[in-house]
Amino acid sequence: MDRLDNTVRPYAWGSTTAIPTLLGTEPTGEPQAEMWMGAHPGAPSRTGRGTLAEVVDADPEKELGAASVAKFGPRLPFLLKLLAAGAPLSLQVHPDLAQARADEDEERRGVPLDAPHRNYKDANHKPELVCALTDFDGLCGFRAPAETADLLDGLGVASLKPYVDLLRAHPEDAALREVLTAILTADPEEMSRTVTETAAACDRLGGPYRPYADIAHHYPGDPGVLAALLLNHVRLQPGEALYLGAGIPHAYLNGLGVEIMANSDNVLRCGLTPKHVDVPELLRIVRFDAGDPGVLRPEASPDGEEVYDTPTDEFRLSRYVLPEGSATHDLTLPTPQILLCTAGTVRAGEHELAPGRSVFVPAHEKAEVSGTGTLFRATVRV
Repeated sequence: MDRLDNTVRPYAWGSTTAIPTLLGTEPTGEPQAEMWMGAHPGAPSRTGRGTLAEVVDADPEKELGAASVAKFGPRLPFLLKLLAAGAPLSLQVHPDLAQARADEDEERRGVPLDAPHRNYKDANHKPELVCALTDFDGLCGFRAPAETADLLDGLGVASLKPYVDLLRAHPEDAALREVLTAILTADPEEMSRTVTETAAACDRLGGPYRPYADIAHHYPGDPGVLAALLLNHVRLQPGEALYLGAGIPHAYLNGLGVEIMANSDNVLRCGLTPKHVDVPELLRIVRFDAGDPGVLRPEASPDGEEVYDTPTDEFRLSRYVLPEGSATHDLTLPTPQILLCTAGTVRAGEHELAPGRSVFVPAHEKAEVSGTGTLFRATVRV
C-alpha cells in the first residue's frame, strides 16, 4: 500500500473551512475546493515511489491488475475527490464517449489544450457520483416543464412570460430545448435585467425560490440563473448520493462530499461562470429529459460493505462504517483501490488513517482494515 499525499485545488467557489476541518488543519483563509486522489495528470497524488501516475506507468499490470488494463488500458480509470463547495459551481454537462471524441477534431484544428475556448481536454466521458458527508445542496436534471412553468409564473416577473408560454406550448423535450436555447441566446442587456428582476422576486418570496436567490447573489445578471430555474433542486443528507450521467445538466451549490468520476476533465458550461460557453456544442450534448434526479442510498452487503450502485464500469464507490470493536475486514481485490477515511481512525495495513487521509492499494495487494470510523473504497468493475 502507498500512503497518498494529495493536492488541494483552490478554486474560487471552494469552502475556506470544510476541508481543513475534516483534515484537522488550520484554515488558510483561501478557498480549498477539491482534494484530488488519483493519477490524473493535472494533480497526481504523490507516494514514496513517485507520483501515482509514475507508479502506474512503471508497471500498469502489477499496479492495476490484468483485467483492469485489458478493459480500460494502462491507466487508473477513476479520480476520487473530496469536494467542498462554499459557493455554486458552474452549471455544466459532460459528454458521452462518442461525443468526447470531438477532442480529436479540436486536435486536428490545432486548438491548444489550454485555450479558453477549447471544449474537450481528452477523448473520455466523465460520469460522476457525489456522496454527501454533510448536508449537500445541488441542482440535477430538468424539472417537468409544466412544474417549471408554474414556478416561473409564481414569480410575477413579466419578462419571464415568454419562457412560461414556451414551456406550456411544446412537448416536454422540445419545450426544454426551446427555453434553454432562448435563455442562452438572448440579448445580454435584456437578459441581465430579467435576471435582476427574477433574483429580487426569488429573494422576496423565499421558500422553493431560496436556492435560486442564493445563486443569483453569487452570479448577478448571469443567464445561468434562469437556466438553473429549469433544474431540480436536491438536498442530500449525509450518506446520500447523486449519480450524474452524460448530458445531465447539474451544479453543486454547497456542502462537503466524496466525489468519484471517470478520469476525465471534459466539461461544457451552461452558465454561472465567466468561462467560455459554447452554445451550439452545449445544445448538442444536453439531454432534454425531465424527471426525478434519483437520490442514491447505499446497498448493504453481509460483510458490511455499503455500495453505491451505478451503471458505470470505470468506478465503483462503497463505504464501510466500522463500529467500535468491529472485526478486521479483508478488502483485497484483483483491481486497484483507493481507501479514504472520512471519520474516526481506520488502520489499513500498516497505515493509520485519520479523516481525509488515504492510501492506494495495488491489485492483489493484501488489504486488511480495522478500527472505528468511516472508510470509502474506490475501485473499478471488470
